[in-house]
Amino acid sequence: MSVALGLGVPPHTPHAISVSLPTWRDNVGYEEGEQRVVDAMISGYPRFFIHLSIRRLATVCEHKYAVGNEQCMLFPARAVAEECRDFIRRRSQTDLQPRLVHLFICPEDVQPTPANTADLHIVLFPSDAFGLAKEFWQHTGLGISSRLAEKCLSLLPDDSKSSPPLRPIARTHNRHYSVKGTPKTASTSPIPNSTPTNLPADLLSSDHTTYLEERYGRNLPLSSAESAKRALRRRIAGTLIRDESADCDDEPCAGQESTKTGPSSRGVKSVTEDDVYLYPCGMAAIWSAHRLLRETRPEGKSVCFGFTYTDTLKILQKWGPGAHFYGSGLDSDIEALTQLLESSAPPPGVPPILSLFTEFPSNPLLRSPNLPKLRALADVYNFLVVVDETIGNFVNVDVLPYADVVVSSLTKVFSGASNVMGGSLVLNPNSKHYPLLKQHLSKTYIDTYFNEDAIYLERNSRDFKHRISQIDKNTESICDFLYSHSVAGGYDSAKAAIKAVYYPKYITPENYALCKSTTASPTLPNTGNFGGLFSLTFTTPSASSTFFDSLPCYKGPSLGTNFTLACPYTVLAHYGELEWAEEWGVERGLVRVSVGLDLCRPEEGGERGGKGLWMGFVEAVRRAEEVVAREGKRE
Repeated sequence: MSVALGLGVPPHTPHAISVSLPTWRDNVGYEEGEQRVVDAMISGYPRFFIHLSIRRLATVCEHKYAVGNEQCMLFPARAVAEECRDFIRRRSQTDLQPRLVHLFICPEDVQPTPANTADLHIVLFPSDAFGLAKEFWQHTGLGISSRLAEKCLSLLPDDSKSSPPLRPIARTHNRHYSVKGTPKTASTSPIPNSTPTNLPADLLSSDHTTYLEERYGRNLPLSSAESAKRALRRRIAGTLIRDESADCDDEPCAGQESTKTGPSSRGVKSVTEDDVYLYPCGMAAIWSAHRLLRETRPEGKSVCFGFTYTDTLKILQKWGPGAHFYGSGLDSDIEALTQLLESSAPPPGVPPILSLFTEFPSNPLLRSPNLPKLRALADVYNFLVVVDETIGNFVNVDVLPYADVVVSSLTKVFSGASNVMGGSLVLNPNSKHYPLLKQHLSKTYIDTYFNEDAIYLERNSRDFKHRISQIDKNTESICDFLYSHSVAGGYDSAKAAIKAVYYPKYITPENYALCKSTTASPTLPNTGNFGGLFSLTFTTPSASSTFFDSLPCYKGPSLGTNFTLACPYTVLAHYGELEWAEEWGVERGLVRVSVGLDLCRPEEGGERGGKGLWMGFVEAVRRAEEVVAREGKRE
């Protein structure tokens, strides 16, 4: 499964979500902006690495509309472009005045239809404000998708595309994941200075890449995009009784108006597809949830409960009056939060906090907060609870009964193919805040999810429940093996390379059990398992890097892929703040693994060489233990 540094993961996929960073040294070099790594990058996670098609389109727009040294960011709706403009103004230390341009792209001599036109909203700003614009792009996830960029480029006349090469962007220490100290005057992502000329030939063949991306499956026609989105909302709501879209002639059965639906399987039976809202990615759903609460409730600080994914904390800190951070997410933090709530003295009728955001379980420590206790506090002190279920996913956990809003990244295991982004927001109809939230969203929600992305996500997600069931089984099996070779699992500490395995079966299992799904079916009897993600810590730094370098799986950012994917999470997500992360138990040598369909016990075989991949993990443990033994002898 070797993929060259900087190429997309999965390979031969023009809209790949991940990027190959195959060694520990490569990941450090990526964060430090090492020339060797930066020059190799032709792909990356879309919120951090601006896709080359988007960069090409931005260069065209700058060539046409920029004044002086202006650069631009591209968005699918005017309201989003205005949010970006306002963010740059608010965060700038100078009197910046970004400009907005609306470009409606329609070829000449054609009857305009949604298929042959595109709306593009351009934010132009002085080049020294690029870092701020990039922050907005990263944190909100509301920028245009690479597929929309390609559509725009295909519709533009050829003479408009005869622009200069892609504009060079200043490189600095890469801190695009960092919580603290993001530079404001330079790019926060290593981007090549021009379109690479060393692309593999098969990446340049659109017919070949389309064939591989579709993986022998039949995509719906673009005219069925609304049906695809309806199917997605029904799957997310958990209301589909049957989903046999592959047998339909014109559109997915799941998306037809006449499709039979039933009570939701999410633990709140009254949820319907109308309570589900689609967004371009999971972070866009989180940002939109925070904006929704701020626009419907008295202004106040929010709580980030547990060590969540970094951009969640960033959103709470940068929009509104700030956030209280309870980084461990354990029951002891509930006690501290209770003291804060009791000691607060807001004006009459104003809650002490606006909301509480948490993950179930958390990324990367897989800790599960006690949601019933948090729900009880929210009811007493009248704040709202937003739960990110991405890691647990609603096949395994029922978190909606304890939340007012549930958000998720559909980019992950719901899709699995790692070739399209998506996100969702679900309102709990049993929440006392539901009428207000529903009324506001009915007036303000803008569907910016690109139709072609919805088509791909609909196809990918048709079998997501069965994939999750198999991935859960594979993950528990490999975690049991790794746990037996860890200090936490009783392995000889003098020989052990693995210190601990972070996985819901071993980490806060009592809290995970409170929300573990009990909804099963004849085809999915083991529904309600522990998910497909785990993290490892090691007894020495060299054991950590040796284990990672020895793994025979794909390596890069993201999770929830159908294939096994590993990364040195703390290096990749918190390189500029390693000491801060370690204060919360996120060790710098931590390795996070997202298990796929390809990792299972040797006797079970599995997809695409599952036996060999399992033995590759065994070999990685052996090599790491050899390093520990050699270091012990030297001492």
